[in-house]
Formats: sequence, structure tokens, C-alpha cells
Amino acid sequence: MSTRRPCPPAPGPLEDYAQRFDALFSSLARRRGFREYLQGLLLPRDRNKTLTGLAGAEPITGAQRREVQRLQFFLSESTWDHQQLNQRRVGLLCQDPATAPNNEGALVIDDTGDRKDGTATAHVARQYLGSVGKVDNGIVAVTSLWADARCYWPVHAVPYTPASRLAGGERDPGFRTKPQLAIELVQAARAAGIGFRAVVADCAYGDNPGFTDALVAAEVPFVLALKPRKGTWAPAEAAHTPTEAASELGWRGSTRPGQWRRVTRRFRDGHTQTWWAADAKLGGWGPERRLRLVVATTDPASLPGHSTLYLLTNLPRPTSRRAQPANLADIVRLYGLRNWVEQGYKQVKGELGWADFQVRSDRAIRRHWALVCCAFSFCWQAFLAEQPAAPQSQAAATAARGAQATGHPGGTGRAAVVASGAAPGPGLADPMEHAVTLLAVMVTSSAAPAAATAA
Repeated sequence: MSTRRPCPPAPGPLEDYAQRFDALFSSLARRRGFREYLQGLLLPRDRNKTLTGLAGAEPITGAQRREVQRLQFFLSESTWDHQQLNQRRVGLLCQDPATAPNNEGALVIDDTGDRKDGTATAHVARQYLGSVGKVDNGIVAVTSLWADARCYWPVHAVPYTPASRLAGGERDPGFRTKPQLAIELVQAARAAGIGFRAVVADCAYGDNPGFTDALVAAEVPFVLALKPRKGTWAPAEAAHTPTEAASELGWRGSTRPGQWRRVTRRFRDGHTQTWWAADAKLGGWGPERRLRLVVATTDPASLPGHSTLYLLTNLPRPTSRRAQPANLADIVRLYGLRNWVEQGYKQVKGELGWADFQVRSDRAIRRHWALVCCAFSFCWQAFLAEQPAAPQSQAAATAARGAQATGHPGGTGRAAVVASGAAPGPGLADPMEHAVTLLAVMVTSSAAPAAATAA
């Protein structure tokens, strides 16, 4: 057997990361393509990260350059398995103590859409796109993300194919709704050995009976949001919506809270908020039933829409004899972890070019998303390598209080994000900022000869 030819190294710590995937690429060209694609995704650019953008070439006149064509072949034609690549990435995250999943984290299910022109690209059609808040022409991905109070990373992502693109429409054997795809992602996460306290999702999934029934049947714990006006059958004199159920919890003020209990949420930037939470009764849901309806709000008197949560969960109360009990603070904490998925979307779209692909085949799109997830995971590795782990006792004490709730409550612009783990003011530590800056310095200072060698 011939010896493998050495691959031109990627800059700085990216080479150490890329070497862990070399066994998945049987040729020098594929190993080099993997490094060049990740480097292009990670380096800061002043335009979209299309193939010409990744190679640093002009958008139109540079499309035929050798570097661009090499990336095009690697993404669309070269022989490698994106599922094996993702499996290896997830395996590395699970092996690293800094990112390894634990039974206090959440598996966050969500979907995200982006505009795309025409209909020649796989999965593209007129459909609701959450990124623009309306029906438009584009592509939608259903995703799963693991998160706890310290870190978060994507697990799987699959494209949603609208019924309009299938010959049999909704009756086509290949058609899957988003909740059905989400159940498959939960099963895939469990098969990969990823531990989590509960599956967490917004009301698009919580209001879907098929999704909740499938989780109940599989005995998967969950915390799912409901719409405030979601109706259910009940006697005429009983509550019919979560909002009506919350109004029956006996609030008479902070000194006479009725069934409400005070919950303190501590955010990543250090500030705290006082919330109130209670178990409500609605139809077949109740504190002693198989499914609980938990209401959490900043003001039980007015139940403001922007700061009130209606949560459906199958985690039992601490007084129950069932396994894995959860108090009100823990329910609120778990759903608070869902904010990480929004933060992650901003990062992979704003920095790593999640939606910037200009390929049309299903395989090339899935490959691009898998490579973006690799770049994102590298950012966490580079960031956490310089961040001291939270003391176990402190983390346990915080969890016991049910205090941590992730996400930034204020502005969502890049200006609010703190780079390199420094925290001179409120904001979230951002692994993207650290890794991109680090890689840019490496390339600028020493990678010119290497780039010439790689080319």
C-alpha cells in the first residue's frame, strides 16, 4: 500500500482540527478541499461566502479560477459522505469534556428558512420562511441543537421538501412534515448517544399533536411551548385555553400569589429577572397528570405576551413517584435554553455562510451544511480551549436553584456580543468572534507561502 501524500496544512489550530477528519477523505485532493473550504468559511469576508467568496476570487470573472473550480468539484462531485463527516464531528464534541453533552442540557428542535430564487435548486419552493416572517421562495431546514448553560452546538440538519415539489403532493411516500422530520432528528440524537434532560421546541411543534404523541410514545421527556389561545375541549364552566387556565391560579399580588411561585432567572451576562411560575389545569393536563401545563411570566396579573410562556411537559412534579421529576424552576430553565438556537442561527448565517451556497443538488446542499457545522464546532473548540471550565460545585448550585436561563434579553445585533470571552459589559461570549479573529491573524501573518503551496 502506498504512503499517503502529505496535505498542505491549514493555518494555525485549524490544521489540528482538520487532521481528525482525514480518515474520511481517501485522496489528497479531498483532504485539501476540506481544509480550504473550512478556511474560506471561517475567514472574514466583506461579501457572501459563495464558492468564489470562499476562494477569495472575483464574483463573476474569477469563477473559472482553479481554486474556485477545485472547491466546486469538492462540494458537488467528489466522493465523500457528509453523514460520516457529521457523525465524526458530533463524536469529537461528545469526547471533549468541554463540549460533551450531559443530562442537564436540552435537545432544541427548530427550523429555519432562507430565500432562494427559482425552482431548480432542490427543496426550494414558496413556503413560510421564519427568517423573513412570511411566505416567500426559499429553502427550509429542520435542525437539532444540543445546549446547556455553557455551550451549544448543532447536532443534525435536514432539508424540508414541500409537498409542491413532490409528484404525489402530501400523499407522496417521500413527503415528511416538519414535525415528522423533527422526530427523526430526536431518534438520531438518541442513537448517537447524546444525553439531554428534555427535548425543547417552540409552539410550531408544541401545538402539533402528532409530535407530542410521538415523544410520549417513545418516552422522551420534553418541554414545548404552546400558543396562548390554543383551544382544547373542556366543560363549559372550565378553562379552554392556556390564557384562561393561567387566570384561574389565584394571583392577588406578590404577597398573596396564590398558586404562583417566584422563579429567579440568571442570564449569561450576569443580570437577573424575577419571574413567576405555576402548574395550571387545562383539559387533560394538570400537575398530577401525565402531561403538565406550566405557565411562567413576569407579571401574573396582566400576562404580557412578550414575557409569558405556556409550556407543555411530561416531566413530573417532584412530589410524583415517576422518574426524572422537575420543579417549576427547572422547567423554565430548560425552555430558556431554546434561545441558543436563535443565537446559533445568527452566527452560522451571519459569519459562516449557511445560506450562501450556489449549488442545486440535494447532496451538495447537505454537504455545505455539514461543512458549516464543522466550522462552527471548530470555533467552540478554539474558544473553550482558552476558557476555564465553570467549577462543578458552582454549576450544581446554580442548577439546583433553577436559576440559569440562556439568551440575551436585549438587542440581538453583533455589537452586543463580547469577543474572546472578555466581558467588560453585558453580552454573550462569542466563540465565532474568537476563532475567526484567530484564524485571520494566522493567515495574514504566515499563510501566504502556504497558500501558494496549496494552490
